Amino acid sequence: MSVAAEQGRICALAAKGQRDLAEVAAGYPDLFPAKPFDATLFGNVAMAIAFGAPWCEVAQLRLTNRAVLWGFALDWQVDHEAGSRDEIDRLAARCLAVADGAAPESGDSLGAFLAELRDELATVPAFAEYGHHWRQETDKVLTAMAREWTWKQIPDQLPGFEEYLDNADNLACTVVNVVHWIHTADPATLTHLDAMLTASDCVQRILRLVNDLGSYERDLRWGDLNALLLVPRAEVEQRIAELVAQARDLLAALRENCPVQADYLARQIGFSSGFYRSTDFWGVP
Repeated sequence: MSVAAEQGRICALAAKGQRDLAEVAAGYPDLFPAKPFDATLFGNVAMAIAFGAPWCEVAQLRLTNRAVLWGFALDWQVDHEAGSRDEIDRLAARCLAVADGAAPESGDSLGAFLAELRDELATVPAFAEYGHHWRQETDKVLTAMAREWTWKQIPDQLPGFEEYLDNADNLACTVVNVVHWIHTADPATLTHLDAMLTASDCVQRILRLVNDLGSYERDLRWGDLNALLLVPRAEVEQRIAELVAQARDLLAALRENCPVQADYLARQIGFSSGFYRSTDFWGVP
C-alpha cells in the first residue's frame, strides 16, 4: 500500500503539472495548436518531470515543466513551421536576444514564452551567478535544431551516426536540467554544476537514442531524422549500452556530493527506457 500511495502522490504532481501546461498553452494559441499539442503531450511532459524528481513539490517543478514545453514549441517551429534556414536563423537570433534580457519582438509568441521563463528564473538568487549556463545551453539547442533542419534538406547526404549523436542538444534535455538546477538552487548541485552538465550531456545522448528507437515510425511519417536511418538497430542498442555504462560511472562520482541530482539523472534514463517501449511524447498517433 505504501508503494502505491507514493506512486499516487507522484501522479498527483503530474496531474497538477498537466493542468498548468494546458493553461500556458491556452495563452499562446498560435504557438500551441491543438494538434499536436493536445492533453496527451501535456500529460506526458508532466509525468516525465514528476517521475524524474518525485521528491519535489508542485511549485518546484512548475518552471521545469514549462521549460520542457518551450522546447517542444521550438522543435515544432523549426521542424514543421519554418520554411527556410534564414527563417530559423532569425528565430534563433530573437530567442538569444530574449535570453540575454531583451524584450520579445511584437508577435513573437516563442520569444514571449521564453521571456516568461527567463523572468521567473531570474527571481532566483542563483541566476545571477549561474544564468549564463542557461543562456549557453539555449544557444546549443537552437544551433542543434537548425543543424538538423539543414541535414533534412539533403536526404542523400545525411550525417554519420556519431555526427548525428554529437548533435543531441536538439533534444533540449540538458537545457531543461539547467533550469531545474538553478530554480531549485541546491548549493551542492550548483557548486558541482560543471560535472552535473557533463553527466547530463551523457544522459541526453542516451535519451536521444532511446527516443529514436521508440519514435521511428512517427519520424518516418513526419520526415524527421532518426538514428535508425543511419545504422542498424543493433548498433544503436550497443551505443546505448556503452553510454549507460559511461553514465553510471559519471553518476557514481557525483553521488558523494550530489546524491539527489545523481538520482534525478538516473531516473531520466529509467523513465524514458520504460516510456518509449510503447509510446512517445507527441499526442498525435
